[in-house]
Amino acid sequence: MIMNWLQILIGALVGLVIGGIVGYVIRRTIGERKIHSAEAESRRIVEEGKQKADTYKKETLLETKEEVLKIRNEAEAEIKERRSEVAKMERRCVSREETLEKKLETLERKEENLNRKIKENEDKVAEIQQIKQEQLERLQQISGFTAEEAKQEIVDKIVDEARFEAAQKVVEIRNQAKEEAEETARNIICMAIQRVASDQVAESTVSVVALPNDDMKGRIIGREGRNIRAVEQQTGVDLIIDDTPEAITISCFDPVRRAVAKLSLEKLISDGRIHPAKIEETVEKSKKEIDQAIKQAGERAVFEVGIHGINNELVKILGRLKYRTSYGQNVLNHSVEVAYIAGMIADEVGADSTVAKRAGLLHDIGKAMTQEVEGSHVQIGVDIARKYKESKDVVHAIEAHHGDVEPKTLVAMIVQAADAISAARPGARREDIENYIKRLTKLEEIATSFNGVETAFAIQAGREVRVMVKPEVISDEAMVLLASDIAKKLETDLVYPGQIKVNLIREKRATDYAK
Repeated sequence: MIMNWLQILIGALVGLVIGGIVGYVIRRTIGERKIHSAEAESRRIVEEGKQKADTYKKETLLETKEEVLKIRNEAEAEIKERRSEVAKMERRCVSREETLEKKLETLERKEENLNRKIKENEDKVAEIQQIKQEQLERLQQISGFTAEEAKQEIVDKIVDEARFEAAQKVVEIRNQAKEEAEETARNIICMAIQRVASDQVAESTVSVVALPNDDMKGRIIGREGRNIRAVEQQTGVDLIIDDTPEAITISCFDPVRRAVAKLSLEKLISDGRIHPAKIEETVEKSKKEIDQAIKQAGERAVFEVGIHGINNELVKILGRLKYRTSYGQNVLNHSVEVAYIAGMIADEVGADSTVAKRAGLLHDIGKAMTQEVEGSHVQIGVDIARKYKESKDVVHAIEAHHGDVEPKTLVAMIVQAADAISAARPGARREDIENYIKRLTKLEEIATSFNGVETAFAIQAGREVRVMVKPEVISDEAMVLLASDIAKKLETDLVYPGQIKVNLIREKRATDYAK
């Protein structure tokens, strides 16, 4: 059994060896055939490559020869063209050279002619100079003047004539400028006045309070006249109750007092309760309302003029002008009108209209202060403007609007002119009323100048001064002497028609509060 397996194994090994040898021979035979086939193919490809290379070489050589021939032809053509251009340039140069030679010859001939003429002119000039010198010597002998003296004489005569003509021209120009300036200024002022065209109403010193019926007159007078005395003492006005139906007249030169009295009476009449305590309370309320109206008047004036940035306190002071008059003309209306006119004139002459309107509105601000402040309204206005930080131009315009100082700016001149225009318009002012108000104001100032006087009111058109004294300072016995002293000072310091009644009132009150 084992032998059989060995035989089979040996037979298999022999078969494998023989199969391997046969396979090797077959693979080698096939490889040699492929190698011969590849060598043949490579020889064929090489042959074809040689043929293509020879063909490409011949074609390239042919193209190169053609390109070289083309370049050679183009170069020969360009050289030929360049030679032609050079020949043309040579011919032009030769032509120009010939032309220049001809011109040079012509210039040489002209130079010779010019030199000859110059020589001839020099000879003629020398001859003329000699003749001139001979003539000058003969003139000097005849006239008796040397050349310098004659020249000076002529110069002096020409200078005198020129000065005379210049002086005439200066006078003519000055007169013409003056006429044109006056005409221009007249046109500007007329146009400004026409554009404003505001109504003018001179204010009087009386106000009228309408009554619902004539029975109200008796209630206002009160028992034994206590009500009417209380109103007059509290407000400082004079109530005129006459036969005029359903009306009471309030007389006072101070518009603020008249306004307070009128408002108080209207409130009392509307309320119906009229007695001294109610009158005192109503007057105090009316004074506060008038203060508010003063502030509103100032704000309205600033708004109408169209300026901004004015201090609030200055606006309040400006509103007081609503209750101030100058020769019968309302000062606030006058100030607004001056602001309008100043702004229009400034626009026409090219100045700053905003500054002009501001200065025009504030130019009479000093008139808003009472007599307790010393100084003219111009100086007071300057101090107020400086206090509330107004500009230098505005302060100077206020200071110069009445000519107290010389106006140095265009705005100051404009405000001065606008103030004069507003004041000079027909119907704007009444001289008599202003003098009357000044007299009454002076009357009150004299009365209040004495020690112990609390306040004083000029009433009855200045025929009476009502003086309120301090009861703790002035006794009943001293009142007689004080009245005499006031009367004597009025006789000395004041000019007035007729006589003035000095009426002293001493009233002592005791006040306490129940808690």
